Parts: sequence; C-alpha cells; structure tokens
Amino acid sequence: MMKAEKNALVSEFESIENQLVEEIDSLKRKVSGNRKPVADAMVTYSVAQTQTERIEQARSAAPCVLFFDELDSIAKSRGGNVGDAGGAADRVINQILTEMDGMGAKKNVFIIGATNRPDIIDPAILRPGRLDQLIYIPLPDEKSREQIFKANLRKSPVAKDVDMVYIAKVTHGFSGADLTEICQRACKLAIRQSIEAEIRRERERAANPAAAAAMDLDEDDPVPEITRAHFEEAMRFARRSVSDNDIRKYEMFAQTLQQSRGFGTNFRFPSSQGAPAQGGQVPPPVAPGDQANFDDPEDDLYS
Repeated sequence: MMKAEKNALVSEFESIENQLVEEIDSLKRKVSGNRKPVADAMVTYSVAQTQTERIEQARSAAPCVLFFDELDSIAKSRGGNVGDAGGAADRVINQILTEMDGMGAKKNVFIIGATNRPDIIDPAILRPGRLDQLIYIPLPDEKSREQIFKANLRKSPVAKDVDMVYIAKVTHGFSGADLTEICQRACKLAIRQSIEAEIRRERERAANPAAAAAMDLDEDDPVPEITRAHFEEAMRFARRSVSDNDIRKYEMFAQTLQQSRGFGTNFRFPSSQGAPAQGGQVPPPVAPGDQANFDDPEDDLYS
C-alpha cells in the first residue's frame, strides 16, 4: 500500500510540475510577443537617431563626403513594412529625406549610397536634389582584375613565375570579392604548408637530438613565397558570387531608370532666333516674371 501511495504521489507532483512548466512557457511567449514591437521601435529609433547624428557631423565638418553602404537597409520602399511597430522603418527614411533636403549647395556635403538591391530603394530618395545620379559599376574587366590581384598581394611574397595577367584573363565574370578570396586562399595554403614543414622539423629534432644543432644552423623558411601550386589549388575552389542573371538584372534596371528619367532625348535648340524647332513648333516666349524667378537665389529649394 505504501508503495502504491508513493507512486501516486510522485505522479501527481510530476503532473503539477508539467502544468507549471507549460504555464511559464505560455507567459514567456506572451511577454516576448508583447515586447517585440517595443524592441523593434527602440532599434529603429536608435538607427534614425544615429543617421541624424552622422548628418549633423557631416554638416559641421563640411566640405566632406557622406557614404551610406548597403543603402537598401535603411532606405527601403515605404508602405510595405508590416508589423514593424507602427511604421517605424518608414519614419527612418522620412527622417533621412528631411535631413537630405536640408543640405543645400552651400553646405558642401556630398552624399553617396551603395547598394546591390536598387529595385527596393524608395523612389523618393532618387528624386532630383537627393541621390539623383545613378552610377552603375559593372564587374571589373581584365585590366581591373589584374590590378585587384596586385593590390591584394602587394604585401605578400609571390613567386616570379606566377602570371597575374593569365589569372586575370581566366577569371572573367569574377567580382572584386571573388578575386580577394582567391588571393586569401592561396596565402592560407602557403601558411599551412609552412606550418606542416615546421612540425616535420620538430619531429625530426625529437627523433635525432644529435643532429638538432646542425638543423638549427641550417634552418630557413620552408615556404618563402606563394607559388603557382598554391594559386592552382586556390582556383579549384574559386566561385562567382554574381551570376549572369544578376548582371542582366542590374543592366536592365539601369537602362529602365535612365529611360524613365528622360535621358537620351533628342532635345535641340533652334538654329536661329525665332526659327521653328524640329516638328514645326515655335517655343513659347519666356515672360519677364518667369525669368526673375530663375534669377532669384532665395527661391532655390536646395541652396
């Protein structure tokens, strides 16, 4: 009887313990669910405050260049951020746009943004007076790839028989990061080979103590430079991070944006005063009041 009562008591305690654990987990989920928007709002407010402080620092240090890397992380299209603490991400881009409009030509602050996702950038930030100049930077060509290899290896001992021109020729379609990875992998292979040679030397010294002194006198660097074999092994793992589809997408986006902005139109001034322009239409005269509006610097929104 005592054993049966003890088992029943233990099972009852286990049941109560399981219920308490479930209730605690439920409370944790509710609390974390309630605190998530608050945390997002605090992080977003911190981002907006940081960007505002950086722009203020740029104003005080003018002339200067303010560079935003990964612009799509803070300038994403507004209206599509659902569940971000009441549109906190939209308020960040609104604050950035307000600060950019406050920078006139007299401030001498140049803003540059870089992104590989131009399709999700908010259109308002690409309007005139803001980031209105689109510069598409393609993948490096053969000469550029050669210079990238030389820049990455400028402080590394490379064997004279390593043909940088040939490596640059066979790495068509590789980005700068892909070429840097090849150089880093070749350096790591050389370091690994040097470490393995040092381990073999230590084992030989331990096996033959009598010849250890002579080995110390003749000691030199087992791998003094990066050889062709290291680059050949590194090229086995080389890969492209930008596919041909991505390249076509970027080129089509740049072309579409230029066409939407009206670049490439056949605008021509008339050949003589009063002569009709192309198409037989005479341009309308400019009123004196309109010319005064152009001449007044106080009416310039971005000055």
